[in-house]
Amino acid sequence: MKNIKIEIKWAVFFAIMTLVWMFLEKLSGLHGKYIDYHLYLTNLFVFPAIWFMVLALKDKKRNFYNGSMTYKQGLISGIVLSLLLAVLSPLTQWIISYVITPEYFPNVIKRSVELEYYKTTADAQAHFNYKSYAVSSTIFFFVFGVVTTAMVMLFLRTRKK
Repeated sequence: MKNIKIEIKWAVFFAIMTLVWMFLEKLSGLHGKYIDYHLYLTNLFVFPAIWFMVLALKDKKRNFYNGSMTYKQGLISGIVLSLLLAVLSPLTQWIISYVITPEYFPNVIKRSVELEYYKTTADAQAHFNYKSYAVSSTIFFFVFGVVTTAMVMLFLRTRKK
């Protein structure tokens, strides 16, 4: 547990940042009045997500490895963090879906049928629901975390002299 204390801390920070992001999306109207823009603007989440991954890996390098971390050590840390994010994802998605913005699914279902992204409400409901989002966010956070770590560690690793 001591070995992954930093990853646990950053997984919690990341989950909180995700909830704040979704709350800001809701406040800005992206889950209601401006739902047509949600598809595009929600992708901006990648910037704080990458930033948090970088901060987590820097924290691990500085405070666990005393400023010297190999690519492999960083990759393992990132994979552990990604697993933790994946584990927290269904809970985070539940809070988003049922506490922060319970109107999102009905709104996006209605609008996606109006715009003919889906032919029927049932088709849209099959895609826009808690279970579907919980599964896809779990997979996304794991894959995103591992890929981001693999790239970030190219720059953060300690090079041999």
